[in-house]
Amino acid sequence: MTTNVSAYAAPAANAPLERTTVPRRAVGEHDVLIEIKYAGICHSDIHQARNGWGEGIFPMVPGHEIAGIVTEVGPGVTKHRVGDRVGVGCFVDSCRTCEYCERGLEQYCVTGGTGTYNALDKSGEPTYGGYSSHIVVDENYTLRIPEGIELDAAAPLLCAGITLYSPLVHWQAGPGKKVAIVGLGGLGHMGVKIAHALGAEVTVLSQSLKKQEDGRKLGADHFYATSDPETFTKLAGTFDLVISTVSAPLDFDAYLSLVKTDGALVNVGAPEEPVQVSLFSLIGGRRTLAGSMIGGIAETQEMLDFCAAHGLGSEIEVIAAEQINEAYERVIASDVRYRFVIDASTI
Repeated sequence: MTTNVSAYAAPAANAPLERTTVPRRAVGEHDVLIEIKYAGICHSDIHQARNGWGEGIFPMVPGHEIAGIVTEVGPGVTKHRVGDRVGVGCFVDSCRTCEYCERGLEQYCVTGGTGTYNALDKSGEPTYGGYSSHIVVDENYTLRIPEGIELDAAAPLLCAGITLYSPLVHWQAGPGKKVAIVGLGGLGHMGVKIAHALGAEVTVLSQSLKKQEDGRKLGADHFYATSDPETFTKLAGTFDLVISTVSAPLDFDAYLSLVKTDGALVNVGAPEEPVQVSLFSLIGGRRTLAGSMIGGIAETQEMLDFCAAHGLGSEIEVIAAEQINEAYERVIASDVRYRFVIDASTI
């Protein structure tokens, strides 16, 4: 039997979000019912609510940075108990049988998996995300949030944290490696924190120097303005790994010039527009231009445990649900330090 819960939804593309109710399925054999305490606002929420990445499913309840408390478990649940602190990230199911799911890379499931929102589940019903009071999720796609992280600061780790942790670990950021993070926003600030904790030498590449003090506090060793052409001359061939977190098209040839031979420029930001690159920027230094998307369930748990062990959480501004539409405009204007988090008790 389904239950209706309070939520904030976009009734149509580009429409302001408004308070409503959405159905949640009954708790099944391997499900957990989560009372959502906090939900982060990711720039991807805005892209999807405004059809920036293609046709959306409306009404849409965004939110895939979810932190809360388990309030009910199905009879077959073994991984979580009532009262546990848990999180839900960008997907709530996958095929479970393809080669990527079997390797713990559910984010690359050949079926595309089931998004936490703006998707259809295996029964054909739309999924609704974290801008709501409760959510029902399979235990296998629910993460344990360690006691060392406050729930509000933990919520953005379920997307922003893992989105940076995964490529940093995959491309072996650590002692002796020079890593550049392009953009110091919701994603980028977690990239700086995690890369620093991994032991890498960290540089922030931002449009201006206005966030330089913040960057240093977060763990950056160096900070440069990309609006200054001298930056690209001075830093040519410097970095083992450059991670771009920005959601606007870049001059990829300029950024690839910063990468060492055999280094990589990895994109986790996803511009709505196509981008261009000269292949000579890759060929000349045997450089890699790559992308990375969140992480699998096991790696996401690894990230949460890593963050707890190193005292890392997201830098947040907690808001009431009625401020969501204002927060969207502020995200677009880069006016947040560094992640909005919705207090779900206000939904």
